[in-house]
Amino acid sequence: MTTIPDNTPAKLDPHEAYVHGHHWRTADDEASAAKLGMWLFLATEVLMFSGFFCAYAAFRMMYEGNWVAASDHYLDWRIGGFNTIVLLLSSFTVVMAIRCAQQNRQGLLMFNLWITQLCAATFLILKVWLEYLPKLRLGEKPGALFHYVPHGDYIAGAHDHIFLSVYWIATATHGFHVLVGMFVFAWIMLRARKRHFGPNHYTALENVGLYWHLVDVIWIFLFPLLYLA
Repeated sequence: MTTIPDNTPAKLDPHEAYVHGHHWRTADDEASAAKLGMWLFLATEVLMFSGFFCAYAAFRMMYEGNWVAASDHYLDWRIGGFNTIVLLLSSFTVVMAIRCAQQNRQGLLMFNLWITQLCAATFLILKVWLEYLPKLRLGEKPGALFHYVPHGDYIAGAHDHIFLSVYWIATATHGFHVLVGMFVFAWIMLRARKRHFGPNHYTALENVGLYWHLVDVIWIFLFPLLYLA
């Protein structure tokens, strides 16, 4: 019968055995460069969404009365408010996931990632089910596609189609970023199951968290501008 010597080294988890790339001096240098790259990417995202905010500001000043009436009629602040809470919760669970990786609490790490995915899915489902589909059915579409079917006492304004154009483009682009985040988190969860993240290495998890926080911050601006105008 073969016995294993007591001094045989135990198998290390991937995060414990992680070695930085050969072209980096240290693991800290590698992590810093990865964060810098992510911040540069996020800067381009901010520049893209800033165009939507500039369009919003310009049209809001040009058609203020019509803009406010369109916001009150076409959008329900309760839906937007609930989705805001959902995204804020997801940001909290992302932070907790990173903290769990730092503390090597693998079970709680996966739990928080699952909650994050659930929040993202809830956001998209509510957006499509309660907003996009009813708007498509009633003709509340952007630009030249606008063919409003009157319901209730509201009379469509001359510039409602412009408000809806800003709404659709801004929220659909944001929703696409939420969807991309779900796919990226799925990749992170696969790696987390293999114990790739722990006190010695969690750079990818942290960078995805930065992306997700930006997605949430953009929505925090979109919600009051569109729903509470």
